[in-house]
Amino acid sequence: MKYKVHHLKIRMSEDQLKLEQFLNSLQGEVVSIVPNIANTTLLQIYGGSRKIDFLLIVEKVS
Repeated sequence: MKYKVHHLKIRMSEDQLKLEQFLNSLQGEVVSIVPNIANTTLLQIYGGSRKIDFLLIVEKVS
């Protein structure tokens, strides 16, 4: 088995269609989606809210 890791920059509130199109374009099986959560403001650092910068998508290819 071989795996490929994709890096997808995304704004979760606006890019649902972009994520859907990306996932549908993959040839292999999606194994995992890992969000990168950034703490960029004081409120986010103390847990009031979170911002997802990008997703790492792990694809199993044959």
